[in-house]
Amino acid sequence: MLYGAASDISQQVLRTDVAGMPLEWIDYREAVRLYHNEQVAYACGTVLYTVFGGHNALNGSRSQIEVNSIIATEGTGQGLTFVRDQYVPPLNNRTLFKRDANLCLYCAVQFQTRDLTRDHITPLSQGGLDVWNNVATACRRCNNHKGGRTPEQASMKLIAVPFTPNYAEYIYLKGRRVLADQMQYLLAHIPRSSPLHSRLSNHLSDSGR
Repeated sequence: MLYGAASDISQQVLRTDVAGMPLEWIDYREAVRLYHNEQVAYACGTVLYTVFGGHNALNGSRSQIEVNSIIATEGTGQGLTFVRDQYVPPLNNRTLFKRDANLCLYCAVQFQTRDLTRDHITPLSQGGLDVWNNVATACRRCNNHKGGRTPEQASMKLIAVPFTPNYAEYIYLKGRRVLADQMQYLLAHIPRSSPLHSRLSNHLSDSGR
C-alpha cells in the first residue's frame, strides 16, 4: 500500500462516536482500517492524507481513501464503557504540565518540560493525595524551596486553582499536535467555566488573525 499524504502521516485523527462525543486519538493505520471496514459513519474537518491501494485488474482504476482529521464511528470500541460524568483520567506529568500550560504555578514562569516537576500542594507526608486537585506544575527551584510544606507554610501562593480534567479535556491534553479544527471540535465539549476553554478559545482567535 502506498501513501500520498496531504500532510504528515504522523498526524493523529480524532475519533468520536456517532453522537459526536470525542473518544480517542488514532493513527492513520487505525483510521484506514475503520474506513476500509465501513465503520466510519461520517467525517468532518480537513482531509489529512490520501491513502492509495492497489489497481483494479479489470479497469485499471486505483483505490484510495481520504482520511479526515475527525471521524465518527459506530460504537465506542476498546472497552470504553466509562460514565463520562464520573470519569477521572489517569494522572501523569505530561498531561499535568500541559494542563498548566508549562507554567510553574508558583512563580508564573513558563519552562521547558524537562525543567518542571509535579508538586503535591498538600505534601504526601502531611496526608495529601496524588490526585489532580492536589498537584501543581512547579519549577525545580520553587519545588525545592517549598519542600515538604504546604504553600501557606512556605509563604507561597498558587497562581491558579488545580482542577481535574473531564474526558474531552483529557483527550485534548493527550493530543501530540492538535489541529485547529480538532481543537474547535473539542472546545464544544469543554465547559465554559474550565480554564482550558478560555485558553483554547484565545489560541483559536490568535491563529485566525
